[in-house]
Amino acid sequence: MKHLHLLFIVLISYYSTAQSTASEQVTTFIITAPQLKTEKTIWVYLPTNYKNSEKSFPVIYMHDAQNLFDVETSYVGEWKVDEYMDTLTQNESIIIGIAHGNEKRIDELTPYKHKKYGGGYGDAYLTFVKNTLKPYIDVTYRTKPEAEYTTIFGSSLGGLISFYAVIKYPGTFGKAGVFSPAFWINPEIFELVKTTDIPMTSKFYFLAGTAEGETMVPKLEAMTTLLKSKGVQTNQFKSQIIKGGQHNETFWSAHFGDAYQYLIIQN
Repeated sequence: MKHLHLLFIVLISYYSTAQSTASEQVTTFIITAPQLKTEKTIWVYLPTNYKNSEKSFPVIYMHDAQNLFDVETSYVGEWKVDEYMDTLTQNESIIIGIAHGNEKRIDELTPYKHKKYGGGYGDAYLTFVKNTLKPYIDVTYRTKPEAEYTTIFGSSLGGLISFYAVIKYPGTFGKAGVFSPAFWINPEIFELVKTTDIPMTSKFYFLAGTAEGETMVPKLEAMTTLLKSKGVQTNQFKSQIIKGGQHNETFWSAHFGDAYQYLIIQN
C-alpha cells in the first residue's frame, strides 16, 4: 500500500468538487514535447511584483504540476506552492510546474527501467525540460538562466528524477529539492553517484518521513553517506528526517517553505 501513491497516482480518475484554489499569479500553456512524442501542459507562477519590476528571477522546475497549486486538479490535496510564494516580498522565484504524463508518469520520471514497473525514459523527459521547455521559458520570461539559479524539485518519483537531474546535468540544474525520493525503484542511481564527479556548486535539500515505508529513510541515509564519501560538503545539502512524516501532499506542502529557504535564499 505504501507504493500505491507512487505508482498509481495518475491511474485513478479523481476529480475534486472543490473550487479552484490557484493564485491569480498562476497561468497555464501547452507546449509540444518532441522528445516524449506528446504535448505538455505547463503551469507558470510569476512573482507578485513581476509585472511592476524589471528584475530577472531564479526559476524552479517542478513535477506533477496538477498537485502544486490547485486543490481542484490535485490527487489528494495540493502543495500550496502559490500560497507560500505569495507571502514573499523578497527573494522571489518563477515556478514552472510540468504536468505529469498520467499513465506515462513512471516512464517520464524514472531514469532506469524497472523489471516489474517499466519506465526508464527519464533522460528523454529531462532533455525536453532542458532543450525545449527551459529555452522557451528563458526567452518568454525574465529569468536568470544559469545553473546556479535553476532548481528542479519534486517528490517520490519526482524526487528521484530531480536528484538524478542535478547529478547527470549539472550544467543545467544547479539545485534539487528531493522530497521522499523513490530510490528503491532505480537502485542504479547509487552507482551513477559513485562514478560521477559532483561539482561543489551543486546543492540538495532532502526530506523523508519515518512513516513512508521501511526503505525510505535507510536509502536516503545511504545516499547522503555516499555523497559525503564523494566529497560533497555539508554546506551543499540538508537532510530532514521527520518522525511520523507520511508519503503525501500534506507532508510535502508543510516542508516546501523550508526547502525553498535553504535552496534559494541561503548561500
